[in-house]
Amino acid sequence: MALEDVFEKFPKVELISRPTPIERLSRLEAALGDQLGNVRLFAKRDDVAGLGGGGNKLRKLEFLVGEALRSGCDTIIALGGRQSNFARLTAATAARLGLSCELVLTQAVPRCDSGYQENGNILLDRLFGAHIHDLGKASSAHEFANARAAELRSQGRKAFVASSGGSSPLGSLGYAACAFEIQKQSHSLHTQFDHIVLANGSSGTHAGLAAGFAAMGESPGHIRSYSVLADEEQSRAATLEIARATLELLDGTFSLQNTDIDVRGDERGDGYGIPTAAMVEAVRLMASSEGLLLDPVYSGKAFAGLLRAIRLGEFCSGASILFLMTGGVPGLFAYRDAFDVRGGDK
Repeated sequence: MALEDVFEKFPKVELISRPTPIERLSRLEAALGDQLGNVRLFAKRDDVAGLGGGGNKLRKLEFLVGEALRSGCDTIIALGGRQSNFARLTAATAARLGLSCELVLTQAVPRCDSGYQENGNILLDRLFGAHIHDLGKASSAHEFANARAAELRSQGRKAFVASSGGSSPLGSLGYAACAFEIQKQSHSLHTQFDHIVLANGSSGTHAGLAAGFAAMGESPGHIRSYSVLADEEQSRAATLEIARATLELLDGTFSLQNTDIDVRGDERGDGYGIPTAAMVEAVRLMASSEGLLLDPVYSGKAFAGLLRAIRLGEFCSGASILFLMTGGVPGLFAYRDAFDVRGGDK
């Protein structure tokens, strides 16, 4: 039995076409010029995966919704912030599968402008037919969601509650499987990726990748994530905890050490969802050089971290770096003011 067959024991629905492509960022390399230090840049395009506008949450939802269907659930309740990518993709998945979807959304970012409150992901949530519960900042989303699930049970229905980001050990299996996918693509491309760089919000994507590489008998120390939600130490601890639990689901014979998890907190700025100048520059550079879109909350800040590390010479000459594009592009339309420079207009 092939090592990756271990995933077959978990119920799963197919939501993406795989493998998602890996592309060389040649024009970005040219734009960086001497700053690049002879480093090669690649992008793993999980932003183009599947339905609902694409994004990394679909890999997690494949396992989460698989378990929900196995359990006979007819409703998915997802938790997240007002502009949650996970909520959007849960709503799209529910629409595709004919399930009811309820979103429990909190005000995770201190913004009340109409663009943020009514555009971007929240617009798509409504188009996908989700029922939205708006909670105040002080409200407990988990308590509300569990109470709502109990209410539905009393009506003869059955709900599956998916926590924010889908970053449970079960959801993180999606990125453990992605680690195997990356390894196969690496062999096909005859390119060894010395570093994998990504954003870290609810920690499940990094945790899943770490568990997947560990299950292959490889150290996941080459994975670096940039925290956009919690501070560096909290994010590292959460990532390690989820990674260990995910690895336990796969193969209890392997283990992870503290030093296997590399999380950086220097691109978070003033907090979750709050724009930084470095993020804006990173989004513009990727867009203008490659025609690719990063989001302002996750991948934009992570790519800003990668650019900073490159300019500081942190990577060896000749190194190949794979940047995981996790999607979230609808969020750009909720952050127009951060990019509202019209010097090129006539």
